[in-house]
Amino acid sequence: MKRREFVARSCAGLATLSPLSRVALASSVAPWLLVPMDDAQADHLKAYGLTFRLLERGGRAEWFLNYRNGSFLLPADAATARDAALAGVTTEPLDDGRLVQIRGQLQEGNMDAVPLEKAPKVAVYAPPNAAPWDDAVTMALNYAGIKFDKIWDEEVVGETLKTYDWLHLHHEDFTGQFSKFFLSYAGAPWLVDMVERNREVARSLGFPSVPAEKKAVASAIAAYVERGGFLFAMCTATETLDLALAADGVDIAASYADGSPMDPDASSRMRWDRALAFHKAQLELSPTMPVYSDIDGHRVNSPDRRQPLGSFTLFNFSAKIDPVAAMLVQNHRQVIPDFYGLTTSFTRDTLKPSVIILAEEPGTPWVKYLHGERGQGTWTFFGGHDPEDPQHQIGDSATDLSLHPHSPGYRLILNNVLFPAAKKKELKT
Repeated sequence: MKRREFVARSCAGLATLSPLSRVALASSVAPWLLVPMDDAQADHLKAYGLTFRLLERGGRAEWFLNYRNGSFLLPADAATARDAALAGVTTEPLDDGRLVQIRGQLQEGNMDAVPLEKAPKVAVYAPPNAAPWDDAVTMALNYAGIKFDKIWDEEVVGETLKTYDWLHLHHEDFTGQFSKFFLSYAGAPWLVDMVERNREVARSLGFPSVPAEKKAVASAIAAYVERGGFLFAMCTATETLDLALAADGVDIAASYADGSPMDPDASSRMRWDRALAFHKAQLELSPTMPVYSDIDGHRVNSPDRRQPLGSFTLFNFSAKIDPVAAMLVQNHRQVIPDFYGLTTSFTRDTLKPSVIILAEEPGTPWVKYLHGERGQGTWTFFGGHDPEDPQHQIGDSATDLSLHPHSPGYRLILNNVLFPAAKKKELKT
């Protein structure tokens, strides 16, 4: 048989193999898999789950910061190759020679390789009856195939929270005002259930009221970060967590029973040194205004709501000097459409000087995405509710992430999930 005929027949045979067989064959001759995160990737979100599950199995990976929009290097073992094929994640086999070339590129440019060593144990703060489609992070974790546990107030004020590496908060109101939903949804069955469930938990834990209990929960979360925990919060949780922390000895919860306002001197007596991200904010004192403070630049539920929505731009960071910030902004898009939440954005004037701004809407007085340190741990705040549902309303249908596998907003969420897996080294941020 002539050589050309042999090659032609061999190629024809390869074409008849199943996708799993082709992946297995490719991985048998190349020791590495590159998971590209640029536009070559078939499913950006599931790529994070592929990497996470490898770490869960005890494997090691690397995150190539700023190389093809934050690609991953994985070993080409049979389990990983099969997982990638089943998840529909694009991978490219690499031999040692090609990997050496890539490492040379990483050294020369604004890029770096960050080892990923251990899958973090993930917790999502949510009441037991929370709908899984009402939290963007829960949807992202489920779609990507990343395991997590739900925890709530009993676990946070107890000892259970200490067992987790990464904690997510979403639209919880830590001021104890039930997101001021009484103003629009009084009598709604879901609100009645929310109020009674919170009051019962407060009573069972020995607190005189829901605001008092939520302040204790907020303090426990801050202590978790101090000890080295990784906190990621979105929507209302970002603003109300800091308000609850700063309200040391200050009553910031209006009474809906008699329509009484909050303490008129509350803003001046807030302890901003206790807060994570914000200071010098002015509280909204009226019980008839569903706004917490001037932290949220968009004031989504007030008469002076900022419209229309714009776009926010991710900052570029040095992968070698600021690897933490660089990890948190890895993306295939730098400009991302904005989306509302009960807290949509963060007014620049209320940010502490130490806060790292990760994304902003240029030319506006607000920013979108923040990061900072507290003690041995870190926190990251991301404004808005659902990156693929800009005008999200209560009762809206769930976002189908299979229709948004390339969502740059959801990528920012999943960057935060993998960030704790990075090998610890002295960081500049």
